[in-house]
Amino acid sequence: MLCVCALLGGGALIYIKLSKKKKAAAPNINPAAVTANEFVNVKDIRGNFLYTRDGLIMAYLRVMPISIDLFSKSEKKQIVRQLTANMSSVGYSFQLLAVSRPVDISPLLSELSDTLTNCGDVKQKELLRQEILEMSTFALSGDVVERQFYLLIWDKSEEGVERGLLQKLKYLEGYFLDVGIQTEILEQQEIVRLCNLINNPAYVHLEDSDFSPSIPLLVRDK
Repeated sequence: MLCVCALLGGGALIYIKLSKKKKAAAPNINPAAVTANEFVNVKDIRGNFLYTRDGLIMAYLRVMPISIDLFSKSEKKQIVRQLTANMSSVGYSFQLLAVSRPVDISPLLSELSDTLTNCGDVKQKELLRQEILEMSTFALSGDVVERQFYLLIWDKSEEGVERGLLQKLKYLEGYFLDVGIQTEILEQQEIVRLCNLINNPAYVHLEDSDFSPSIPLLVRDK
């Protein structure tokens, strides 16, 4: 028993010393000085591509929504069969992203206000006022959102990879166009907005938002 206790004590002492050496050798990183780019693993965004800090290049394809209520059951089945057959030929990995985006309803409110101004019917004016009040309530509550869908593909950062990723996105575009679904390859500005939608819950979508490169710092509360 004495020998066992001595061995356990010696092992624990060695483990503690090794742990202290590893902590001393590890760089002392101040969390308050960590940039947002480091936190979300984004190294750069240029053109149609997002470059990560771990050596990957990513490209995005936005899939435009369609109203399935406008199709019959046979048409829905045909779309599903055709799209399934097209996507089954994809021989590389991809990821589907579904994010909620705040909707800018200010153009609708402006149109309703103009209609109210030019309207001469008392009853119609009352209905328009109620509609404007209801829409303003939705805008203030933040409940007016829409689902957006994206396909993400990626590859290791090597020379000529960007051309191959763009070619893959164009093939995916063709697969969706075969069933009447519109798509869009994201440019730099749209990729920045998508990153904001995913990583920043407080982000408010603005069509004319400034996406100039910036490096915000994450400040830790004292």
